[in-house]
Amino acid sequence: MWTCPKCGREFKKINQGHYCGKAPESVREYIELQDLEKQAHLTELRNIILNNIPDVRERVAWSMPKYEREKYSVSFAACKRHISLYIQFEILEQFKSQLSDFEIKKNALYLPYNKTLPVELIENMIKKCFEVK
Repeated sequence: MWTCPKCGREFKKINQGHYCGKAPESVREYIELQDLEKQAHLTELRNIILNNIPDVRERVAWSMPKYEREKYSVSFAACKRHISLYIQFEILEQFKSQLSDFEIKKNALYLPYNKTLPVELIENMIKKCFEVK
């Protein structure tokens, strides 16, 4: 076990990445709390979701951005070297052949900060997830 010296939370992994302090109240605040070099990717991903999914509900859940519409949802988190985009496993499987340049773990697609976001691919995955034509 490891205890964060700042917030006192306990984790199984040493130096586990996490958010110390009060959770952000909005996605905009969440993005602004990240390092400057991460903010552009996070803002771009947020805009992809908002611009492609009509009537999507944006909120912060589990201290990270979450987007919901009807029974569908996606979320993302800023990690040290990448953004974790949490999306249905079935969607990741369906687009697997187009995601060979990216790491996938369970229901998370890792989008490294040192690569440009694959905008069209993310748009297609998000639309499929929310069943938007």
